[in-house]
Amino acid sequence: MRKASFRIIGGMAIAGFVSSAALRAEDVSALPQQLQDKISIAKEACAEFNGGQFALEWGAIERVDLDGDLRADWILNESAFACSTAASLYGGTGGSMSHFLVDGQLNSLLNRGWEVISFGRDRVVLADVHGSQCGGINPTPCVTSSVWDGEAKEWRSTSAEWE
Repeated sequence: MRKASFRIIGGMAIAGFVSSAALRAEDVSALPQQLQDKISIAKEACAEFNGGQFALEWGAIERVDLDGDLRADWILNESAFACSTAASLYGGTGGSMSHFLVDGQLNSLLNRGWEVISFGRDRVVLADVHGSQCGGINPTPCVTSSVWDGEAKEWRSTSAEWE
């Protein structure tokens, strides 16, 4: 009986934490202004499309160290934006925009998914991008890798020259 009550209480605590995190995602006032502006534009676009209701879904806002300074940077993923009147308003076959805020600089990338890895001393953003960026069409496999240059305050990447 005692073990069962701990499981129930523990389950309720976890459920409460998850649902309160989702509710906090709707309050964007604590986000950096650049991200608030992106969300405002998305909300307006949704409302203009047949009076839609905008929502941020799980994963819309992420905190990840993108530049290796051991501080979490901000990422806003439009793939987790939702509009009640438009299923594909924020993405399509090429993916959705992700907005990366590092050192006060906001840069955006159309992608179908991304992750950050450590490679030597660098933090590298790997992104699955549209096949046209690799000289193909949509289903052509294509990945880009980028590192943050803190001095120039910009992302650096290149295309490989395979022989």
